[in-house]
Amino acid sequence: MENIKAPAIDSTKIVYPILFMISFSHFLNDLIQSTIPSLYPILKGEFSLSFAQIGIITLVFQLTASILQPFVGIYTDKKPNPRSLAIGMGLSMAGLLLLAAAHQYYVILISVALIGMGSSIFHPEASRVAQLASGGQKGLAQSIFQVGGNSGSAIGPLLVALIILPLGQGYVGLFAIAAFIGIIVLWRIGNWYAERLSLKKSARHPSDIIEIKLSRKKVLFSISILLALVFSKYIYLASMTNYFTFFLIDKFHVSVQDSQLYLFMFLAAVAVGTILGGKLGDKYGRKKIIWISILGAAPFTLCLPYLSLFWTIAFAVIIGLIIASAFSAILVYATDLMPNKIGLVAGLFFGFMFGMGGIGSAVLGAVADDTSIEYVFKICAFLPLMGIITAFLPNLKGSK
Repeated sequence: MENIKAPAIDSTKIVYPILFMISFSHFLNDLIQSTIPSLYPILKGEFSLSFAQIGIITLVFQLTASILQPFVGIYTDKKPNPRSLAIGMGLSMAGLLLLAAAHQYYVILISVALIGMGSSIFHPEASRVAQLASGGQKGLAQSIFQVGGNSGSAIGPLLVALIILPLGQGYVGLFAIAAFIGIIVLWRIGNWYAERLSLKKSARHPSDIIEIKLSRKKVLFSISILLALVFSKYIYLASMTNYFTFFLIDKFHVSVQDSQLYLFMFLAAVAVGTILGGKLGDKYGRKKIIWISILGAAPFTLCLPYLSLFWTIAFAVIIGLIIASAFSAILVYATDLMPNKIGLVAGLFFGFMFGMGGIGSAVLGAVADDTSIEYVFKICAFLPLMGIITAFLPNLKGSK
């Protein structure tokens, strides 16, 4: 048996200013990322792209955003780098400026790769900052951090609809302003982070930890279950984030701008669901929230492809509220299993999330080319049923 030490809930007061700042930075980071799928209707028409080529754009972005993350996490677990946050945002800014000027398909791929690299550097250290500022309320802190990203993802398509669609691809460069603001905020967070790391090293005490006796095999098995749940959640979210607009346009003949508004409604529901999930996970247990948030979405996902426009949007909002609460609970549950490897866990799960989203988008795009967008939504509707495997997770304190 291996003794796995997990941080006990301490009495340190939660540092809301830092949490709100890192959440705002996450908002800016994911707002920037969300410009990529939101631009698909423009890019598809401008460059005469197939759905498969659109999927490849997402694949390049998601893989660069995912492959590096575990390695960044491993490195920063050993050598935390407060300045890496601002560096990552700088790469995203460079990618935006290049995307605004792109006139060839390969330049688009390079642009989204830079944005993906920036994201891969940002997430592991930002998650560590959220935990350092949590005061022991890890679920709430992770949700505050995560809801910033979800809010950015929700508002991004709306801004694209209001600015980029009527004015053109070149105005993507305006989003570089958001990246510049992010660099300034993250530099200030880096100052606090460096001070906190120094204090943490000097103040560490054996009474600050509790022991959970789990075998290494059990830990790895549990991590595999959590990754499988992330797989089901983010393949489904990939279908919604990248193809929901096309589904609405194809089935209901709505305008591009209306489809972006409906996507915003779904993503806004995702943001609300995220903050609720973290708070409820701290109160009622993370395992219960994982159960509800994934398996509980299944009845709605199964019905969505067969509804009228009104009920399609209504069910999409409900799905967003339910399914969004899972990730914070999953990530905090995983850090409870591997408490000394927060960077690795954050990098692994954020990276896997992006990777599965990218692979899923590419595969679903190819399926849509061969069949139809409506068929894609019919087959993806079954993914939340994978939530049943939550039963195999061990009952940890606070995660029952």
